[in-house]
Amino acid sequence: MSLSQSQTDEDVSFFERERERLTREITSGFEDLLSTSNGLNRKLEEVLGMTREYDTIATLWKTFHELMKDSAAGTEEDTTMDTHGLPGTGGHVVR
Repeated sequence: MSLSQSQTDEDVSFFERERERLTREITSGFEDLLSTSNGLNRKLEEVLGMTREYDTIATLWKTFHELMKDSAAGTEEDTTMDTHGLPGTGGHVVR
């Protein structure tokens, strides 16, 4: 074995070690990126779920407001009729 062949073997082994180290480092970075992206996706799904819940609550309050507005605008004749409203709105009478 000559000196140049021995030096080439050392260079190749150094190259191989460095390549493996960098590959591990890149793989670790991608795993961290994937984990962080998954966390971000979960948070975004939570936010979107909350906005859907707020839409449902807002629709409920809007319906309640319209019912109250309609009942306040009704005349005396309307209140004497047998249509008292929906249960839970305050206009429903159980006989």
